[in-house]
Amino acid sequence: MTIPVEPIQGLDAADLLARQRSAFLRAGPPSLEQRKAQLARLRAVVLANRETVQEAISADFGHRSHHETDLMELAGVIQSIDYLTRNLRRFMKPERRHVGIFSRSGQAWVEHQPKGVVGVMAPWNYPFALTFIPLATALAAGNRVMLKPSELTPRTSEVIQRMLADTFPADEVAVVLGGPETGAAFSGLPFDHLLFTGSTQVGRKVMKAASDNLVPVTLELGGKSPVIVARGHVNDRTMGSVVFGKLSNGGQTCVAPDYALVHEDDLEAFVAQFDAMVARSYPEGPTGRDYTSIISDRHYARLVSLVDDARSRGARVVEAGVNPQSARNRVRTLAPTLVVGATDESAIMQEEIFGPILPVRTYRNIDEVIDYVNARPRPLALYYFGNHDCECEALLARTTSGNTGINNTLMHVAQDDLPFGGIGPSGMGAYHGIEGFRSMSHAKGVFAQGRWNLPSLLRAPFGKFADFALKGVLGAGRKSAD
Repeated sequence: MTIPVEPIQGLDAADLLARQRSAFLRAGPPSLEQRKAQLARLRAVVLANRETVQEAISADFGHRSHHETDLMELAGVIQSIDYLTRNLRRFMKPERRHVGIFSRSGQAWVEHQPKGVVGVMAPWNYPFALTFIPLATALAAGNRVMLKPSELTPRTSEVIQRMLADTFPADEVAVVLGGPETGAAFSGLPFDHLLFTGSTQVGRKVMKAASDNLVPVTLELGGKSPVIVARGHVNDRTMGSVVFGKLSNGGQTCVAPDYALVHEDDLEAFVAQFDAMVARSYPEGPTGRDYTSIISDRHYARLVSLVDDARSRGARVVEAGVNPQSARNRVRTLAPTLVVGATDESAIMQEEIFGPILPVRTYRNIDEVIDYVNARPRPLALYYFGNHDCECEALLARTTSGNTGINNTLMHVAQDDLPFGGIGPSGMGAYHGIEGFRSMSHAKGVFAQGRWNLPSLLRAPFGKFADFALKGVLGAGRKSAD
């Protein structure tokens, strides 16, 4: 369902941007107290609408557990708001910097000032958290914010618009609804910063559109995040975390494990224990209350085609857990599925999966793993299960990913003091932590000259002091008689 663009108080997106920028320039940067008050209002409206958000998201997906929405979205938003509120004074404080040898009487510092108006383009997979966490970050940095939620979660988008319209004036926070054409126009607006979360393919288009106005961008994309299981580490702890990371939100998570590399001696143990852990985690099977459906018919059909393509190329397909065939009894529901031995030519090993399907490949040594990961685009996340030993250290040192989890999946995203972001095809820039505050701020360097101005002695006409100073810095100087 696509919602037509709904102007706010008679304003289209370009008019809203002009209104917000004018208000920002007129009012100036908000104080610490004003920013904390905004965050408090945001926190209150989130908690007041908890059940409404749960129901809207479940309706958009076809089915999603309210517990999963609480844990994966609402709790994350509240945690992020509380983190920003606690640390905001420190984030806003000017940073003293060292001065050069000839400027010792002066002072240097960096002030982090708001950029102005920040645009946020949110995805459908976590439609609430990935709208509200960037919003909270932008407000903490002192900006005005315009939001474009996904058209694939129309009920949630409408709830978000109503919540924020009741909480903030349109010249502080505004929500623009609409389909792909609205999104394309939104990405081309001359914001002071633009944050996009979504696919790499769309991210390229967003970056290209933003470049026309030289808008700085933060791109939170995706890719194929590997999970590497060290030899002998197929156990309950490992499998519990792999199943959690792969099947939360029906696998529709940008940092979900996208394929597993398992030692060749442990392959059958991995398959058996994955099946057992799925049964333990979802005892009611894929039609139970805790298992999430696929967002749309198009995405469901794409996932089915990925499995069919891998099977046709010789891969072994294993549906896991309790009564996996029952998935066909619920709309757009796919059973937890392992695809063992998929070839590199299979589409499932080339595309980001975004569903409850996990390809499994085998390896013989850690160098083979490192070479395999490095031969592919840099992932948004990388997961390692094993001892923190030389193999783990080699993997950390010789591979590059947005973030890394050791003996866990997904949990790095919940650490508010860590930056979150990708690299290369998996993203650009980061938010969360102080990095998020700084990405939506302008770092303005300031130098204040002291009473004694030694650099004035290094101006023309040059004399003996210039020779002395150059000799001290460069090791030799030109004679003033030149």
